[in-house]
Amino acid sequence: MAAFWTLQNMTAQAQETPYPARTQTLTSQHDFPTTVSRLNEALASHGVTLFADIDQSAAAAHAGTTLRSTRLFLFGNPKGGTPLMQANPHAAVELPLRAVVWEDDHGTTRIDYQDVSGVLSSDYGLPQKMVAPLAAVRVLLEGVAGGK
Repeated sequence: MAAFWTLQNMTAQAQETPYPARTQTLTSQHDFPTTVSRLNEALASHGVTLFADIDQSAAAAHAGTTLRSTRLFLFGNPKGGTPLMQANPHAAVELPLRAVVWEDDHGTTRIDYQDVSGVLSSDYGLPQKMVAPLAAVRVLLEGVAGGK
């Protein structure tokens, strides 16, 4: 339980807390509910499967504690991910893709995600041409965070 509490405190100070280089943070121009809605719409419109939408703040409340507005999304395209897992079953640890939408202490909504394309290529030995399509996740999430 102490590790969970520490993680919450670290998240509360996200701008000052270190995180892995492969974790990318985008600042949304929208509030939390709008960003969540835009992410769901973007995934659907791009034919991406949403495997799970986990409301982590609701789970915290259920456990008798609090957490800022935080939702974890697991998503992907089995047509793209399955060949990666066929080539190296260990790659399934990195798939499906994940994004976290959360609100910081100033009311700014953020989207965190990990760029797994480099990891899948370097750590799992998968050819760059196989993992290259995963780079599209950044463009998709930038669209969610950005204008209109």
